[in-house]
Amino acid sequence: MSAPEKIPGIHYHDAGLLRFLTCGSVDDGKSTLIGRLLYDSKSILADTLHAIERTSKRRGLETVDLSLLTDGLQAEREQGITIDVAYRYFSTGMRKYIIADAPGHEQYTRNMVTAASTANLAIILVDARKGVLTQTRRHSYIAHLVGIPHLVVAVNKMDLVGYSQEVFEQIRKAYLDFAASLGIRDVRFIPLSALNGDMVVERGERLGWYDGPTLMALLESAPAAHSEAKENFRFPVQYVCRPRTTEHHDFRGYMGRVESGEIAVGDEVQVLPSGRTTRIRDIRLHDCSLSHAGSERSVTLLLEDELDISRGDMIVSPANTPTVMKQIEAMVCWLAETPLEPGRKLLLRHTTRETKALVAAIEYRQDINALKRISGDRLAMNDIGSITFKLAQPLFVDRYRDNRSTGAFILIDEATNNTVGAGMIV
Repeated sequence: MSAPEKIPGIHYHDAGLLRFLTCGSVDDGKSTLIGRLLYDSKSILADTLHAIERTSKRRGLETVDLSLLTDGLQAEREQGITIDVAYRYFSTGMRKYIIADAPGHEQYTRNMVTAASTANLAIILVDARKGVLTQTRRHSYIAHLVGIPHLVVAVNKMDLVGYSQEVFEQIRKAYLDFAASLGIRDVRFIPLSALNGDMVVERGERLGWYDGPTLMALLESAPAAHSEAKENFRFPVQYVCRPRTTEHHDFRGYMGRVESGEIAVGDEVQVLPSGRTTRIRDIRLHDCSLSHAGSERSVTLLLEDELDISRGDMIVSPANTPTVMKQIEAMVCWLAETPLEPGRKLLLRHTTRETKALVAAIEYRQDINALKRISGDRLAMNDIGSITFKLAQPLFVDRYRDNRSTGAFILIDEATNNTVGAGMIV
């Protein structure tokens, strides 16, 4: 099998990790598409392939059912649908991937929001026979809401419409009209057949009228997270390291993960909430010293001055600081079966900081099928709405559209310790 197609003019060295999501209506072929990607890129272990071959034969199928690679739950296999989010990891030699296969049914919207929260690209499948459906619009809205910067509309099952260019163009136009109403700008379209493999990894021989890249080529060239624009430095402190040994009695390190931006030895930083400034004396990774550290790197920072810093504080660039707030407005996806109503008290976890939060008001609920706002004073499970919270302790926040790490939070029921909501600060 030949290597994945490359797009002219794209440099492919050090492409970085890509997290992407597949979503769409029920039976659009999401699981089969992921199976095809893994199969044609030779990312399936031999024993896994033998297992799905046996399962396919028991079902009376003449060919291997590639959807079994992601539909791992027994209930899913019995019903032929995807219930939970299935994650898969693979590498092509060009870059590494984490795939999230989101549920298609409306009642599993909360699972889709969970999967989309860390994705940098979404593949939205459309059945070529059915065109753009309500669930297509629903998933597109959620992908746009949670800040996924790149969308790929994969018009699947082209084999069932005779690989018709006219059908593809009709779907493309219908989706572009809808996308314009949401403000979606970066969207690409690919006709394909996940079942037969056309335009997935290989081009195939039945879509000669399409001169764009294959799906795999598009994934190989997609920008990685944190790579497209300069980001502000954000370092939530997870732990203060003070070894109780004679050798390290003066050691005071601040452990955590660089959520965005980068930092170098000698850089000036500001500590929140105190507002005190100092400089980076050293950056440690295990027993090694680093000259700098970038996004998603977990390190220990040593500062030139002794400051009062604890878990939940944030080390930032003094030139671009987050906003310190005790009242926030956010779009919330409610995950619990018990509805959310004004006056309820919850625990809000934002980066490494926790605070008690009061639901001051439910401004509106978003009808993501009709794309309109509905007034109301409660959110049921899977609802998405605008909520105002009053906080017991200040948070250091950015708008979600500016920084997905410091603009997001989760809500926890203190009685059960269950995660009951996910929020995005506006």
